[in-house]
Amino acid sequence: MEPDKIVVVKRQTPLEELLVRHSTTSQAKFYLEAAGHSYKYYEEAHNTYREGLRTTLSSIPLRIRNQTIDKRELSTFQFGNNDLVVVVGDDGLLVNVAKYIGKQPVISVNPDEQRFDGVLASCNVQNFPQTLKQVLEDKMEIQYLTMAEARLDDGQTIRALNDLFVGRRTHVSAKYELSYKDARERQSSSGIIVSTGTGSTGWMTSVMVGARVIANGEVMRTETVPFQRDADYLLFAVREPFPSKVTGTSQVYGKVTRGNPLTIRSDMPADGVIFGDGVESDYLEFNSGRTATIQPSENKVSLVKKVG
Repeated sequence: MEPDKIVVVKRQTPLEELLVRHSTTSQAKFYLEAAGHSYKYYEEAHNTYREGLRTTLSSIPLRIRNQTIDKRELSTFQFGNNDLVVVVGDDGLLVNVAKYIGKQPVISVNPDEQRFDGVLASCNVQNFPQTLKQVLEDKMEIQYLTMAEARLDDGQTIRALNDLFVGRRTHVSAKYELSYKDARERQSSSGIIVSTGTGSTGWMTSVMVGARVIANGEVMRTETVPFQRDADYLLFAVREPFPSKVTGTSQVYGKVTRGNPLTIRSDMPADGVIFGDGVESDYLEFNSGRTATIQPSENKVSLVKKVG
Protein backbone atom coordinates (compact mmCIF):
# COMPACT_ATOMS: atom_id res chain seq x y z
CA MET A 1 0.00 0.00 0.00
CA GLU A 2 1.04 3.59 -0.50
CA PRO A 3 -0.62 5.49 2.37
CA ASP A 4 -1.78 9.07 2.16
CA LYS A 5 0.20 9.59 5.33
CA ILE A 6 1.64 7.70 8.28
CA VAL A 7 0.14 8.70 11.62
CA VAL A 8 2.51 7.98 14.51
CA VAL A 9 0.83 7.80 17.91
CA LYS A 10 2.93 8.44 21.00
CA ARG A 11 2.26 8.95 24.67
CA GLN A 12 3.76 10.87 27.57
CA THR A 13 6.35 9.00 29.58
CA PRO A 14 5.83 8.64 33.37
CA LEU A 15 8.54 11.28 33.84
CA GLU A 16 6.72 13.72 31.54
CA GLU A 17 3.50 13.11 33.46
CA LEU A 18 5.33 13.87 36.71
CA LEU A 19 6.73 17.08 35.24
CA VAL A 20 3.19 18.22 34.43
CA ARG A 21 2.39 17.87 38.14
CA HIS A 22 5.64 19.17 39.60
CA SER A 23 6.74 21.73 36.96
CA THR A 24 10.50 21.20 37.24
CA THR A 25 12.90 18.26 37.09
CA SER A 26 14.30 19.05 40.54
CA GLN A 27 10.84 19.06 42.12
CA ALA A 28 9.93 15.77 40.40
CA LYS A 29 13.20 14.22 41.55
CA PHE A 30 12.66 15.38 45.12
CA TYR A 31 9.12 13.97 45.12
CA LEU A 32 10.23 10.57 43.86
CA GLU A 33 13.24 10.20 46.12
CA ALA A 34 11.31 11.38 49.17
CA ALA A 35 8.85 8.57 48.48
CA GLY A 36 11.67 6.05 48.16
CA HIS A 37 11.53 5.72 44.38
CA SER A 38 14.44 5.85 41.95
CA TYR A 39 14.54 8.96 39.80
CA LYS A 40 17.15 7.26 37.65
CA TYR A 41 14.67 4.53 36.68
CA TYR A 42 12.15 7.12 35.48
CA GLU A 43 14.87 9.02 33.64
CA GLU A 44 16.21 5.91 31.89
CA ALA A 45 12.70 4.82 30.88
CA HIS A 46 12.04 8.31 29.50
CA ASN A 47 15.29 8.39 27.50
CA THR A 48 14.72 4.89 26.09
CA TYR A 49 11.20 5.73 24.97
CA ARG A 50 12.17 9.05 23.41
CA GLU A 51 15.08 7.46 21.55
CA GLY A 52 12.80 4.66 20.32
CA LEU A 53 10.29 7.22 19.07
CA ARG A 54 13.04 9.25 17.37
CA THR A 55 14.47 6.16 15.66
CA THR A 56 11.03 5.06 14.49
CA LEU A 57 10.28 8.46 12.99
CA SER A 58 13.65 8.61 11.25
CA SER A 59 12.92 5.26 9.56
CA ILE A 60 9.89 6.61 7.67
CA PRO A 61 10.76 7.31 4.01
CA LEU A 62 10.92 10.99 3.18
CA ARG A 63 8.49 10.56 0.28
CA ILE A 64 5.67 9.67 2.66
CA ARG A 65 3.97 12.41 4.62
CA ASN A 66 3.79 11.69 8.33
CA GLN A 67 2.19 13.23 11.39
CA THR A 68 2.81 12.58 15.08
CA ILE A 69 -0.03 12.85 17.58
CA ASP A 70 -0.19 12.28 21.32
CA LYS A 71 -2.55 9.86 23.05
CA ARG A 72 -4.37 12.87 24.53
CA GLU A 73 -5.39 14.01 21.02
CA LEU A 74 -7.02 10.73 19.98
CA SER A 75 -10.60 11.68 20.82
CA THR A 76 -10.50 14.69 18.47
CA PHE A 77 -8.20 13.41 15.73
CA GLN A 78 -9.64 12.24 12.40
CA PHE A 79 -7.78 9.30 10.87
CA GLY A 80 -7.92 9.10 7.09
CA ASN A 81 -9.22 5.93 5.44
CA ASN A 82 -5.91 5.45 3.62
CA ASP A 83 -3.62 6.25 6.55
CA LEU A 84 -1.13 3.82 8.01
CA VAL A 85 -1.15 3.96 11.82
CA VAL A 86 2.07 3.38 13.76
CA VAL A 87 1.69 3.07 17.53
CA VAL A 88 4.91 3.54 19.52
CA GLY A 89 4.44 2.34 23.08
CA ASP A 90 3.14 -0.46 25.26
CA ASP A 91 0.13 -2.69 24.55
CA GLY A 92 -2.07 -0.28 26.49
CA LEU A 93 -1.46 2.45 23.94
CA LEU A 94 -2.64 0.19 21.12
CA VAL A 95 -5.77 -0.55 23.14
CA ASN A 96 -6.35 3.20 23.54
CA VAL A 97 -5.95 3.78 19.80
CA ALA A 98 -8.18 0.88 18.68
CA LYS A 99 -11.55 2.51 19.34
CA TYR A 100 -10.68 5.54 17.21
CA ILE A 101 -9.59 3.86 13.99
CA GLY A 102 -11.36 1.98 11.22
CA LYS A 103 -9.82 -0.48 8.77
CA GLN A 104 -6.44 1.23 8.61
CA PRO A 105 -3.53 -1.20 9.11
CA VAL A 106 -1.68 -0.72 12.40
CA ILE A 107 1.97 -1.36 13.19
CA SER A 108 2.55 -1.60 16.94
CA VAL A 109 6.18 -0.80 17.82
CA ASN A 110 7.67 -1.83 21.18
CA PRO A 111 10.26 0.87 21.96
CA ASP A 112 11.41 -0.61 25.30
CA GLU A 113 11.56 -4.40 25.44
CA GLN A 114 13.02 -4.35 28.94
CA ARG A 115 9.94 -2.63 30.37
CA PHE A 116 7.06 -3.41 27.98
CA ASP A 117 5.75 -6.95 27.46
CA GLY A 118 4.78 -6.17 23.88
CA VAL A 119 2.29 -9.04 23.58
CA LEU A 120 0.53 -7.16 20.77
CA ALA A 121 3.69 -5.67 19.24
CA SER A 122 4.28 -6.04 15.49
CA CYS A 123 7.98 -5.37 15.92
CA ASN A 124 10.64 -3.64 18.01
CA VAL A 125 12.39 -0.44 16.97
CA GLN A 126 15.22 -2.28 15.21
CA ASN A 127 12.82 -4.32 13.05
CA PHE A 128 10.47 -1.46 12.26
CA PRO A 129 12.12 -0.51 8.91
CA GLN A 130 11.68 -4.07 7.60
CA THR A 131 8.11 -4.30 8.91
CA LEU A 132 7.24 -0.96 7.31
CA LYS A 133 8.81 -2.10 4.02
CA GLN A 134 6.62 -5.21 4.03
CA VAL A 135 3.50 -3.11 4.59
CA LEU A 136 4.37 -0.67 1.82
CA GLU A 137 4.99 -3.61 -0.54
CA ASP A 138 1.75 -5.37 0.53
CA LYS A 139 3.72 -8.36 1.81
CA MET A 140 2.59 -8.19 5.43
CA GLU A 141 0.26 -10.54 7.30
CA ILE A 142 -2.66 -9.01 9.16
CA GLN A 143 -4.28 -10.29 12.35
CA TYR A 144 -7.83 -9.02 12.69
CA LEU A 145 -8.57 -8.34 16.36
CA THR A 146 -12.22 -8.57 17.36
CA MET A 147 -13.68 -5.62 19.24
CA ALA A 148 -16.70 -5.44 21.53
CA GLU A 149 -19.42 -2.90 20.80
CA ALA A 150 -22.26 -1.58 22.93
CA ARG A 151 -25.03 0.32 21.16
CA LEU A 152 -27.71 2.21 23.07
CA ASP A 153 -31.27 2.54 21.86
CA ASP A 154 -30.62 6.22 21.14
CA GLY A 155 -27.81 5.34 18.70
CA GLN A 156 -24.80 6.07 20.90
CA THR A 157 -22.04 3.48 20.64
CA ILE A 158 -18.81 2.58 22.40
CA ARG A 159 -16.20 0.03 21.34
CA ALA A 160 -13.43 -1.73 23.22
CA LEU A 161 -10.49 -3.92 22.24
CA ASN A 162 -10.22 -5.66 25.63
CA ASP A 163 -13.55 -5.54 27.42
CA LEU A 164 -16.66 -3.57 28.28
CA PHE A 165 -17.97 -2.93 31.78
CA VAL A 166 -21.69 -2.41 32.38
CA GLY A 167 -22.78 -1.30 35.84
CA ARG A 168 -22.60 1.51 38.38
CA ARG A 169 -19.90 4.15 38.22
CA THR A 170 -18.68 3.26 41.72
CA HIS A 171 -18.88 -0.52 41.11
CA VAL A 172 -21.56 -0.86 43.80
CA SER A 173 -24.77 -2.81 43.25
CA ALA A 174 -26.17 -2.41 39.75
CA LYS A 175 -29.74 -3.32 38.78
CA TYR A 176 -30.84 -4.20 35.27
CA GLU A 177 -32.72 -6.70 33.14
CA LEU A 178 -30.54 -9.04 31.09
CA SER A 179 -31.80 -10.74 27.92
CA TYR A 180 -29.82 -13.65 26.53
CA LYS A 181 -30.84 -16.64 24.37
CA ASP A 182 -34.54 -15.71 24.45
CA ALA A 183 -34.52 -15.60 28.29
CA ARG A 184 -34.97 -12.49 30.43
CA GLU A 185 -33.86 -12.01 33.99
CA ARG A 186 -33.77 -9.09 36.39
CA GLN A 187 -30.45 -9.02 38.18
CA SER A 188 -28.53 -7.22 40.90
CA SER A 189 -24.74 -7.49 40.73
CA SER A 190 -21.52 -5.52 40.85
CA GLY A 191 -21.58 -5.28 37.06
CA ILE A 192 -21.13 -7.24 33.85
CA ILE A 193 -17.83 -7.86 32.05
CA VAL A 194 -17.96 -8.51 28.30
CA SER A 195 -14.58 -9.61 26.96
CA THR A 196 -12.93 -10.03 23.57
CA GLY A 197 -10.27 -12.64 22.88
CA THR A 198 -7.60 -9.93 23.24
CA GLY A 199 -8.87 -8.98 26.69
CA SER A 200 -9.63 -12.52 27.81
CA THR A 201 -6.21 -12.93 29.45
CA GLY A 202 -7.07 -10.13 31.89
CA TRP A 203 -10.29 -9.23 33.69
CA MET A 204 -12.31 -12.15 32.30
CA THR A 205 -9.70 -14.71 33.35
CA SER A 206 -9.68 -13.21 36.84
CA VAL A 207 -13.46 -13.53 37.08
CA MET A 208 -13.48 -17.10 35.79
CA VAL A 209 -10.59 -18.39 37.89
CA GLY A 210 -12.07 -16.78 40.99
CA ALA A 211 -15.41 -18.47 40.33
CA ARG A 212 -13.71 -21.84 39.91
CA VAL A 213 -11.76 -21.42 43.14
CA ILE A 214 -14.95 -20.69 45.06
CA ALA A 215 -16.89 -23.51 43.40
CA ASN A 216 -14.22 -26.22 43.53
CA GLY A 217 -11.86 -25.13 46.26
CA GLU A 218 -8.89 -25.35 43.92
CA VAL A 219 -7.27 -23.28 41.19
CA MET A 220 -8.38 -24.56 37.79
CA ARG A 221 -7.83 -22.95 34.43
CA THR A 222 -11.07 -22.88 32.47
CA GLU A 223 -11.28 -24.17 28.92
CA THR A 224 -12.93 -21.01 27.68
CA VAL A 225 -10.39 -18.35 28.68
CA PRO A 226 -8.25 -17.04 27.28
CA PHE A 227 -9.45 -17.43 23.70
CA GLN A 228 -8.24 -16.30 20.29
CA ARG A 229 -7.94 -12.57 19.56
CA ASP A 230 -9.69 -12.95 16.21
CA ALA A 231 -12.52 -15.13 17.57
CA ASP A 232 -15.87 -13.96 16.20
CA TYR A 233 -17.51 -13.97 19.62
CA LEU A 234 -17.33 -12.33 23.03
CA LEU A 235 -17.77 -13.81 26.50
CA PHE A 236 -19.79 -12.13 29.25
CA ALA A 237 -19.74 -12.78 32.97
CA VAL A 238 -21.87 -11.23 35.72
CA ARG A 239 -19.84 -10.21 38.75
CA GLU A 240 -21.21 -11.27 42.15
CA PRO A 241 -24.86 -11.82 41.13
CA PHE A 242 -27.23 -11.52 44.08
CA PRO A 243 -30.34 -13.73 44.35
CA SER A 244 -33.48 -12.21 45.87
CA LYS A 245 -37.27 -12.27 45.48
CA VAL A 246 -37.02 -10.15 42.37
CA THR A 247 -33.51 -10.85 41.02
CA GLY A 248 -32.11 -14.09 39.63
CA THR A 249 -28.75 -15.72 38.94
CA SER A 250 -29.40 -18.17 36.11
CA GLN A 251 -27.96 -16.05 33.27
CA VAL A 252 -24.48 -15.18 34.52
CA TYR A 253 -22.13 -16.35 31.78
CA GLY A 254 -22.26 -16.93 28.04
CA LYS A 255 -20.98 -16.50 24.51
CA VAL A 256 -22.09 -13.41 22.57
CA THR A 257 -22.19 -13.33 18.77
CA ARG A 258 -23.70 -10.98 16.22
CA GLY A 259 -26.54 -13.46 15.74
CA ASN A 260 -26.96 -13.91 19.49
CA PRO A 261 -26.28 -10.53 21.13
CA LEU A 262 -26.56 -9.59 24.79
CA THR A 263 -29.30 -7.07 25.60
CA ILE A 264 -29.38 -5.16 28.88
CA ARG A 265 -32.02 -2.71 30.10
CA SER A 266 -30.90 -0.42 32.89
CA ASP A 267 -32.82 -0.13 36.16
CA MET A 268 -30.27 2.26 37.66
CA PRO A 269 -31.74 5.71 38.45
CA ALA A 270 -28.29 7.31 38.42
CA ASP A 271 -24.58 6.56 37.89
CA GLY A 272 -25.21 3.76 35.39
CA VAL A 273 -22.32 3.54 32.92
CA ILE A 274 -20.81 1.52 30.11
CA PHE A 275 -17.08 2.01 29.59
CA GLY A 276 -14.39 0.16 27.70
CA ASP A 277 -10.85 -1.03 28.38
CA GLY A 278 -10.80 0.25 31.94
CA VAL A 279 -11.09 3.92 30.93
CA GLU A 280 -13.83 5.09 33.28
CA SER A 281 -13.62 8.70 32.08
CA ASP A 282 -14.79 7.71 28.57
CA TYR A 283 -18.26 6.24 29.06
CA LEU A 284 -21.88 6.11 27.97
CA GLU A 285 -24.52 7.02 30.53
CA PHE A 286 -26.69 3.99 31.19
CA ASN A 287 -29.54 4.98 33.47
CA SER A 288 -33.10 3.72 34.00
CA GLY A 289 -35.01 2.79 30.86
CA ARG A 290 -32.02 2.88 28.55
CA THR A 291 -31.29 -0.36 26.64
CA ALA A 292 -27.90 -1.54 25.38
CA THR A 293 -27.20 -4.19 22.77
CA ILE A 294 -23.73 -5.73 23.02
CA GLN A 295 -22.11 -7.82 20.30
CA PRO A 296 -18.85 -8.19 18.34
CA SER A 297 -18.19 -5.05 16.34
CA GLU A 298 -18.20 -5.16 12.55
CA ASN A 299 -15.01 -3.12 12.80
CA LYS A 300 -11.86 -5.09 13.62
CA VAL A 301 -8.36 -3.82 14.34
CA SER A 302 -6.06 -4.66 11.40
CA LEU A 303 -2.86 -5.36 13.34
CA VAL A 304 0.29 -6.14 11.34
CA LYS A 305 1.53 -9.52 12.57
CA LYS A 306 4.97 -10.01 14.02
CA VAL A 307 7.32 -11.94 11.75
CA GLY A 308 9.09 -14.93 13.34
